[in-house]
Order: sequence, then C-alpha cells, then structure tokens
Amino acid sequence: MNTQIAKDPHPARQHAGCCAALSQEERERLIRLDRIHKVYHMGDVEVHALRGVSLEIHRGEFVAIMGPSGSGKSTMMNIIGCLDHPTKGHYFLEGSDVSQVDKAGLADIRNKSIGFVFQSFNLVPRTSALENIELPLIYAGIPAGERMRRARAALGEVGLADRERSMPNQLSGGQQQRVALARALVNNPSLILADEPTGSLDTRTSVEVMEIFQRLNRNRNLTVIVVTHEPDIAHYANRIIQFRDGRIRRDFSVENRKDAGEVLMELPRETEDEEECGGPAGSKEAGTKE
Repeated sequence: MNTQIAKDPHPARQHAGCCAALSQEERERLIRLDRIHKVYHMGDVEVHALRGVSLEIHRGEFVAIMGPSGSGKSTMMNIIGCLDHPTKGHYFLEGSDVSQVDKAGLADIRNKSIGFVFQSFNLVPRTSALENIELPLIYAGIPAGERMRRARAALGEVGLADRERSMPNQLSGGQQQRVALARALVNNPSLILADEPTGSLDTRTSVEVMEIFQRLNRNRNLTVIVVTHEPDIAHYANRIIQFRDGRIRRDFSVENRKDAGEVLMELPRETEDEEECGGPAGSKEAGTKE
C-alpha cells in the first residue's frame, strides 16, 4: 500500500522565514550542510564533536552514516533531525536555513517533515500498536477518525495490519521495530532518520527491516538516512558516509548494493510459533547475529 498524506510541502520554510521560490536544483536537494561545527562544553573543556562538515543529500537518496564511537555520527544525526543546533555553520532543510530556528519551530519541523526510528523502539508500553502509531497525529491535532485511518494504513504498509490491538509486550522485537517504523511514516515525512535500527535485532529480522526501508525508498522516493556501525547493514544503502574525529573521511556510492529481498530468500524463516509468541523472537536474544 502506498498511502500519501497531504501536508505542507515545505514546513521548514515557514519557520525559517523563507518566502522566495526554490529553484529546481534546490527542490531536489533535501539537505545541505555548510561548514557545520558542534562544540560541547564539559566544565572548562571544549569537545569538538563536528569540525566543519559540509555535505548534500538529495531527495530519494538512501544514505548510511558510519563511524566509530565518538566520530560525530550521532551528533550529525541530531542536527539533521532538528534535535540540536550547530554551534557554527548553516543547515538548510528543504531549501531553508533552520540552523537557528527556536525549539518550538524545530519541534514542528520534526513532526511534519522527519520520521524517527531508534534502536530501542520507544513504544509506549500500555498502548496498542495502533495507538502508538497515532501519537504523532495527536500532537499534530488530527481528528480521531482520520488518525485511525492513517495509522491503519501505515501499519498495513509494514505488514502488521492484523496486529493493531497488540500491546508491545505481545510483539516480537522485529514487530515492535515495524510498529516504530509505521509511526515514523504516519505523517508522510520528507525524511526518515534511523539510529541503529537493527542494533537489537537478529539477522533475519534486521534484513526484514532493511527490506522495508529499501521498498519505501524505491516506491515512495522517500529519503532514508540510517546511522549504523555495521558495514553489512550500510551496504543496503546507495551511499555511505564515514565519519571520524568529527569530519567526513569517506563519501562514496555503493557498488553491488545488497538487495534485502534477495537476501531474505536465502535466509531460513522463523517458525510461526516464534513470530507469534510475543516473546523476544526477532531480537538478538532470540537468535544469533554475526
């Protein structure tokens, strides 16, 4: 199912005070970072997390960001996701400089333009799968009937239409991550940001999640950015950006990109009992991950 949801095409422009028409090149360029620095202060010590990072990401790209701990990749995600401001430099999202937009404006941009997926799922425990997916729509003031329609469409898109009443503890790890992905999709964002989305999942479930990302990227032309420390996962993307010491060390197109659908055909399927048990199936505890 490919359900498109009407939205403000450029919510970032409203908060950045931008009114000029965008060129075709600017419309195709979703993200532009211009000499971004981020400095944290720990007492009297300055920690330079990002050191003059510049890059562009176009609509419809599937990008993996990699790097060791402390390389700056998580800080980069926080800035791209409008969770934090750069100390210096400019961040253009959908053609508008959002570097110094206030907290309320950033929250609105996040809710309308960006879908987040995290390693820990971040589902509300005593709330059904459908209700978890509705949460961003509640914050957006969408009426109850429309919320339910959109949430059901998103749940169907990740293959869980029959689990809308299930609580998180009744779902496997992979199913919980798919609910989290449906929640990220429900506002029809311009960008999906996924931080270690397979970090808690076993091998097959990880590939299933990457298959959904690839399908959304292909069918919706949705821009996907995955932060990962796993080279195997990164090679499902079209482009890999490697960070070290707060700088981009490599930025390259992926040759022989892995097709998650083909990989799944070669992996053993989990049993019906494992998938329906509501225990840890789909998590690393339930299987092995090299």
